[in-house]
Amino acid sequence: MASGAKSLIQNLRRYIKMPWEFTGPASHPEYMDAVPKATEYRIFSPATPKEKAIVPTSLPETVFDIKYFARDQRRNRPPIKRTFLKKADIENMRKEKVFAVDDFPKPYLTAKVEEHENAIGGGYQK
Repeated sequence: MASGAKSLIQNLRRYIKMPWEFTGPASHPEYMDAVPKATEYRIFSPATPKEKAIVPTSLPETVFDIKYFARDQRRNRPPIKRTFLKKADIENMRKEKVFAVDDFPKPYLTAKVEEHENAIGGGYQK
């Protein structure tokens, strides 16, 4: 019974096609698969080209330098100066600096805010 059902399903698969098999560009007889063959994909290896590269030779001053690190300006900076502070250094700095009241900005709430005559109650009309 199982083998009979299996052979029936295989026979039906021959006649019943998937939708993309009888419509669209893949159903045309001249349709070519997008995946190239192994012989068409890469004819020669990049390591063994047919022609030798032409490298211009001239005076070293006139040849363009293709090295990246020679033209890189981000790495052409002076080194960053780092200072390492010890606990004794920080304690000395604390003793030297004394803060006065005038060093800090005055709070906003010490001044009296005057309202505009037409903006009584926040400017909303009742």
